[in-house]
Amino acid sequence: METLKIAVQKTGRLSEDTLKLLSDCDINLLQGKRKLISVSDNFPVEILYLRDDDIPQYVSDGVADAGIVGENEVMERGKPVTIVKRLGFAKCRMSLAIPQDDEYTGLDWFSHKRIATSYPNILKEFFGKKEIIAKLETVSGSVEIAPGIGLSDAIFDIVSSGSTLVSNRLKEVEVVCNSEAVLITTNILKDAQAAVLQDLIFRIDTVNRSKGNKYILMNAPNDRLEEIISLLPGMKSPTIMPLYEKGWSSVHSVVGENDFWRIVGKLKEKGAEGILVIPIEKLIP
Repeated sequence: METLKIAVQKTGRLSEDTLKLLSDCDINLLQGKRKLISVSDNFPVEILYLRDDDIPQYVSDGVADAGIVGENEVMERGKPVTIVKRLGFAKCRMSLAIPQDDEYTGLDWFSHKRIATSYPNILKEFFGKKEIIAKLETVSGSVEIAPGIGLSDAIFDIVSSGSTLVSNRLKEVEVVCNSEAVLITTNILKDAQAAVLQDLIFRIDTVNRSKGNKYILMNAPNDRLEEIISLLPGMKSPTIMPLYEKGWSSVHSVVGENDFWRIVGKLKEKGAEGILVIPIEKLIP
């Protein structure tokens, strides 16, 4: 079977989350002495460890067949790649921030100001649409210190919790766009590689579908079954099995974790007993 080469970030939180996702998909990676390339012994993939800002380039050039990278890097690099799957982790926003003591009056505040950023292309496009003229200072590394050392009047950067902004006496004033980890690919995959990619997407969907869902079992009196079943927002119809004790049945269903905590009290009120909650590793509809 054809091997699919996937570029991933070599270090950092996104790298850790990506490798955990692959592990959850039961893809076993063999690590060499130098962490540049990993191969799997049970799935036809080869992992290339790269800088995140290089991944769109490597995928567009065909060096890698696919990549897992932050959507912000895809937008910034502007390479001809296709987002085939949003992965739901590494979520953040791309925001404009100004000194805490400055009064923000709207986007016009940024007119003719100096703005430090590692993502000038995204900001240039945004300001172009808003007809804002500003001077962009392209920097790498710690963008948030730029106003404090006099390099800029404001910054445009990734924001997750916002704690870094607060520690540098900055405040978030405009969200330009949102970002998350995405699976990207080139448009020149061979049929065999495309088949591997679809298999990978199927595994990712199966893993993600299980997150936040729980398998629940409970004992229920038969004369309250209809009332108990009506409370379950799970997949299709729950499984009902008679118990040895007459007048009782075992009810099995899949529910969202938030839904479970919302209805557990009501289930007990309806007579449900021995409620057992089990995590789900994989969920295939």
